[in-house]
Amino acid sequence: MAKVLEIRWHGRGGQGAKTAALMLAEVVAEMGKYVQGFPEYGPERMGAPILAFNRISDEKIHIHSNVVNPEIVIVLDATLLGKAKITQGVGEDGIYIINTTKTPSEVRELLGLDDGKLFTVDANQISLETIGRVIPNTPLMGAFVKATNLLPFDEFFDKVRGQLSKKFKSKPEVIEGNLEAIKRAYQEVKSE
Repeated sequence: MAKVLEIRWHGRGGQGAKTAALMLAEVVAEMGKYVQGFPEYGPERMGAPILAFNRISDEKIHIHSNVVNPEIVIVLDATLLGKAKITQGVGEDGIYIINTTKTPSEVRELLGLDDGKLFTVDANQISLETIGRVIPNTPLMGAFVKATNLLPFDEFFDKVRGQLSKKFKSKPEVIEGNLEAIKRAYQEVKSE
């Protein structure tokens, strides 16, 4: 990876887009890459649309602005599909990872996409079954690893375990639930 890979996360406040972007940045940095992870807020309230971003590179990153032309778009909330500018700035070979019960073909039609790669996963259901509440961010990280093949899953998984263990050291059930969510999404993500 010589160039800077840019990722844009679309979510709503409280769904974990910011947390996922920051955790992805921490994990990727531990894997020896240069990385940025940061959010952009509109109205800071639960349920309001938000954006978060990542940049990943093998070389130092000298860009310090929002991501305008992402190669990868991750959508945490399917209700944003008709409202947010999901496809804005994405090139023909863009990768879309969407949390939805719809098939990749249905989402492609909904977004009017003729090109790019599209992946779907029911991250809401996975998180409900593994974590006990709807929080789609960690399952989407598993789907991201599968969809992009940028990072070796086992190494990524071990680094995420370390990050979760720091954050939730007194809550082993939260750690294990999130790890199971990542594994399931990695296995269950669908593509065309």
